Amino acid sequence: MAATLPNPIPARMKGVNRAEICDVNFVEFVKAWDGRPDARPAPHEAILDGSALDAQGFRELFESQLISRHLDLMARVLRVQNKVFYTIGSSGHEGNAMVARATRHTDPAFLHYRSGGFMAERFRKLPGMDPIMDSALSFAASKDDPASGGRHKVWGSKPLWVLPQTSTIASHLPKALGTAVAIETARRIGHALPIPDDSIAICSFGDASSNHATAQTAFNAAAWTAYQKLPAPVLFVCEDNGIGISVKTPTGWVANRFQHMQGLDYFFADGLDLATGYGDVQRAVEHCRRTRRPTFLHLKTTRIMGHAGTDFEIEWRSIEELCAVEATDPLLRSAAIALESGLMSKDDVLELYEATRKKCFAAAEEADRRPKLEKFEDVIAPLAPYTPAAVKTEAERADYAARRTEVFGGETKLPENQPPRHLAIQINNALHDLFAKYPDTLLFGEDVAQKGGVYTVTKGLYKAFGPRRVFNTLLDETMIFGLAQGFANMGMLPVPEIQYLAYFHNAGDQIRGEASSLQFFSNDQYRNPMVVRMAGLGYQRGFGGHFHNDNSIAALRDIPGLVVGCPSRGDDAATMLRTLMALAKVDGRVSIFLEPIALYMTKDLYEAGDGQWLTTFPAPGEAMTLGEGRTYGNGDDVVIISYGNGVPMSLRAARLIEQQHGWTTKVVDLRWLVPLNDNYIVEQAKNAKRIIVVDEGRRSAGVGEGVMTALAEGGLGATPLQRVVGTDTYTPLAGAAFLVIPGDDDIVAAADALARG
Repeated sequence: MAATLPNPIPARMKGVNRAEICDVNFVEFVKAWDGRPDARPAPHEAILDGSALDAQGFRELFESQLISRHLDLMARVLRVQNKVFYTIGSSGHEGNAMVARATRHTDPAFLHYRSGGFMAERFRKLPGMDPIMDSALSFAASKDDPASGGRHKVWGSKPLWVLPQTSTIASHLPKALGTAVAIETARRIGHALPIPDDSIAICSFGDASSNHATAQTAFNAAAWTAYQKLPAPVLFVCEDNGIGISVKTPTGWVANRFQHMQGLDYFFADGLDLATGYGDVQRAVEHCRRTRRPTFLHLKTTRIMGHAGTDFEIEWRSIEELCAVEATDPLLRSAAIALESGLMSKDDVLELYEATRKKCFAAAEEADRRPKLEKFEDVIAPLAPYTPAAVKTEAERADYAARRTEVFGGETKLPENQPPRHLAIQINNALHDLFAKYPDTLLFGEDVAQKGGVYTVTKGLYKAFGPRRVFNTLLDETMIFGLAQGFANMGMLPVPEIQYLAYFHNAGDQIRGEASSLQFFSNDQYRNPMVVRMAGLGYQRGFGGHFHNDNSIAALRDIPGLVVGCPSRGDDAATMLRTLMALAKVDGRVSIFLEPIALYMTKDLYEAGDGQWLTTFPAPGEAMTLGEGRTYGNGDDVVIISYGNGVPMSLRAARLIEQQHGWTTKVVDLRWLVPLNDNYIVEQAKNAKRIIVVDEGRRSAGVGEGVMTALAEGGLGATPLQRVVGTDTYTPLAGAAFLVIPGDDDIVAAADALARG
């Protein structure tokens, strides 16, 4: 006969620590047990009649649950002593340990922050690993933390294929689906996976998070994929505890929303009861692995001890409600199973409970003594790794002559043997070249395949390399980035296209919060190498309004670790792309190749027919160094610094300035916008009598501020300077556009202002 919780004790009053109450509840529950089991099950026998879980499995899952619980209790105690810096606990969610047991340690996992039980159980998959110590090091922000090196409290492990998430809500769902797609894509392109071919991707989240727009994006893309009968073995695990911080999920909402959703195969499991829930978890996992279809596991959980250590639920929930929730504690049910089955006695359970507590506190005290991150260099070391010599060698590597000759159709048709071409053609040539060099490269986005992109920049790639490497996606930038991360996780080199710079803002967090942060928060154990092609900037004769003439470069400059290159001419585009691909291959970096749309087809510079903006294709072996700019002229009466569309404008303006003022000029093309090469900027301007910074971004949010800061900090703050910049407005349609973005005349006017002193 099972024991019941004792009546509420006086301690259950306002102001009392609910974690202490849950702790006391467990001990009282076990002590009050008065059942008489018939026999003790053998390790291989079912823990209870009809259960798919055997006694040995139950014992290990129970131990994992206790580890998770005591890590939570320890964190609450030591937080007030500044020995622990994270208290979002897993209490009530310990049943997710069943998912870990039913899956493999080589199934990539993208986890909800309440995954202590999952992690403790997955640690069993490899010998010699200690979930308690590893977690304690992470809680303490120790430099020895094997997951993040002390940079964040994350659930992560390189050997266990748990890719670290930070304070994730739903932003990990697209890359989890992308990883599932990548697992299947690898076989089709002959790419060797770092995990078994029949692996699945696991992605857990809460019921409240399932409503997030980013989550809905992933569910929709999964259903879209299944509708086309394309394999995508992702196991979505919705851990439904019925509440998001303080907002309750309507009863039955998750089941009603997902049970009949086409394209997602729905399973339910009771995460509060190991004996009954395990079989259902196992069925969901086996279904996902066997069918390779997106699978939705609705796991019933609860949440006790509040959202985090700073959440005092007693201030907004009644005592009666709290007691009712605490009575659903899954550890109480697990203790009852242990006792009812005869597997453990009351003393056994309490001894294990207290021994686990002791281990957690001992690990925490040891972790507190371990070194912390105390040096700036140590903190940022994994943010943006760069090995210049290795990148240069890879970028200049040209050992694929036979393949590129085959791709281009013969020696005479190689792009370096053709006459000068404009920017769009040279980007296209560079992509063909790089696809020949890197057989694990994939290009995808909206309209990039048969059509060849909106501006035909990807024309011919689909025909040359086939639909397995060049393919269209659904119209969803978030999922495009999710796919890119998935392919990168599986060791491929993705080149996603975002049609316009403005479209990036629909999905920017996938780059800022996910792709670019992974190296930093995993201490460079995981990488997301990719080169994002993105058309943008203005000057398209006013066509399309702001969504096709967007200059919001500041959004890119605010992403730590990101590299942004912006060519203004075709030969620069080719050598820059070679370097970006090498940077991805060698150092695992995330970069954006920003293509000025208005210069795609530009042939002339000064007057019609001069052909001075056409360039020859650089032969293999030529590459551009990261941060290296280009200069035109060597005058020092006025130095004009710009990028993208501003470069040909500055060159035309420079010729007029030379004629009108008799000044010698130099035009500097930055080419690299993130990170800016401050030393290069100062070096090019150090002898300047006057400086003009031409920035097509907006006045309050462009590139110019960074250039001017570099000049000032480099000791050139006293040099007379003018800034030519866009207006703080959206770009209007037609001719009105040229009233708010810089032009040639604005640069000449800036020179006139400098001449007036």
